[in-house]
Order: sequence, then structure tokens, then C-alpha cells
Amino acid sequence: MKKQLYTFFLMSVSVFAVSILFSSCEDEISPELESADPILVVDAWITDQPGSQVISLTETQPYFDNALPPGVSGATVSVTDDLGNVFVFQEDAALKGNYVWTPVGSEVIGSTGRRYTLVVEHGTETFVSTSRMGRVPVIDSLTFIFEEEDSFIPDSYFAEFWATDMAGPNDTYRIKTWKNGVLLNKPNELNLAYDAGFSAGGNFDGVTFITPIRRGINPFEEDENEEFVSPYLPGDSIYVEIHSITLEAFNFLNEVAIQTDRPGGFSELFATPLSNVSTNIFNENPNGKPVLGFFNVAAVSALGKKFEE
Repeated sequence: MKKQLYTFFLMSVSVFAVSILFSSCEDEISPELESADPILVVDAWITDQPGSQVISLTETQPYFDNALPPGVSGATVSVTDDLGNVFVFQEDAALKGNYVWTPVGSEVIGSTGRRYTLVVEHGTETFVSTSRMGRVPVIDSLTFIFEEEDSFIPDSYFAEFWATDMAGPNDTYRIKTWKNGVLLNKPNELNLAYDAGFSAGGNFDGVTFITPIRRGINPFEEDENEEFVSPYLPGDSIYVEIHSITLEAFNFLNEVAIQTDRPGGFSELFATPLSNVSTNIFNENPNGKPVLGFFNVAAVSALGKKFEE
């Protein structure tokens, strides 16, 4: 009898604790976070495409600030390749924190296999980084596939790109997609590939990109009734780019995905805590101010198409 009462007591305590936990989730709280000095953030994703290239400098801000991060003015920004060519980025007078390189004629930054060095001088600090431009496969075609309604989705059209990873392991890519001119830029729309698969252990070297990556160019949206809508319809346009990225950039973007694509709710109690992601940019002075952000120089292949009936 005592054992039964003891067991009932433990169960009662457990149920009470869980009920307290869930009921407390309904209370609105306003935590006070410790203040910290702002840290320079360098967003430097350069490509070999024609036209101007932009590097942005901002500063970190408190977690609960509901505003865009402030731009950083007064810096000197340049990129130099391993042949000695220097590309100077001038600050945009209209957009604080944006530094722009403008080509002369058909000039472009970047050539596959070349190595590039970024130098950012701000105040008394000098921040540096290096990146090598990798190779990128050609996009052979874009297709649209019709799938009939089932218990999960209505009649829908899905887009798919077709490309083959180059022979030889350890190529890493980011696939970027625009639907009707709008970049698919939600956390769950980040589409990364290691060779033609998801990771180094996939053994997908030199083959066609696997289906989840080929179909990662589809937006997944819901209507006002929270019902799934067809990703594409006749009349829509699609534009896809494959960017070569370094392994460090591949890891960086995966960390960004983990930090930003969070389900919320009770599962957050067991999720990886929020923290600053890794960086490949360093202060020349090891005792100087820290820095965040990333530098990558990408070769790009691209293809667009309009969905005709």
C-alpha cells in the first residue's frame, strides 16, 4: 500500500510539473539581456558575374531590436587576386555601409581557380580573409512537373533543375532561385549541395544532383486558410543560379540554417542554443576587436525559364 501511494505521489508531482511548464509558456515575459559592445559584421559574397559587386559592413545589435542593423561608414575595402589585380570598393553615398566595386566595360571579378584576399580597414583595425573560386557545373535545363491532388497537396506544378556535378570530389555549391523576380530567401529555402548530394559521406560525385536538391528550387507557401498552394502556375517565371562556394562557406551556411530555421514551441527547450556562427574573417591583431561575417568568391552558372501552359 505504501509503495502504491508513493508511486501515485511521484506521478502527481510529474503531472503537476508538466502542467506548470506548459501553463508558464502562456505568460509573456520581457527578459533583460546583458549589453555588449557592437561587433563588425562583413557580408562579402562576390561573384564572377557582370555588373557591380557589393560588400556590406554592419554592426551587431541587441537580440530584441526590431530594426535593420546599422551600416558602418568610413572603412576602406578592397579585394586582391593572386595575380596582383586590385579591386577597390567605394562606399555608396546613398546607402550607409554598402561598398561597391563598379566594373569598367566588360570587366569582372573572378576566375575559376584563382585565390582572393579581402582587406577591410576600419578605424585602427585591419580585417582580412581569403577565398578560392571553385568550379561550377552548367545548368542543362529547367522543367515543370505536374502532380495530381492527394491527401497532402492539391493539383500542383513543381519545378526542377537539371545539372551534373563535375567529376572529382569535394565541390560545394549554393543553389539560389528567383520566382517572378523574387529571391527565395526564407531559412527553409536555403539549398546547399556537397557534390551532387547533401554531405561529404553521400558518395554522389560526378552524377546528376539528387532529387531533393533539384526540387529545392520550389517555394512552399500556404494560402489564407493555411492550405498548400502550387509552387508554380502557368505564366510564372523561374531563374536559377548555382554558386560555387568553399567548404568553409558550406559549413557557415549550414550553421546559419540551424540558427534561423527553428520550429519554436516546446522543442526549443532541447534545440541548439543561439550563438554567433563561424567566420573566415580575422583581425590582423590577435588582441584587437572581434569580427563576424563571411567572404566567398563564387563562379556562377544560371538559367531562366517562363512556365508556359
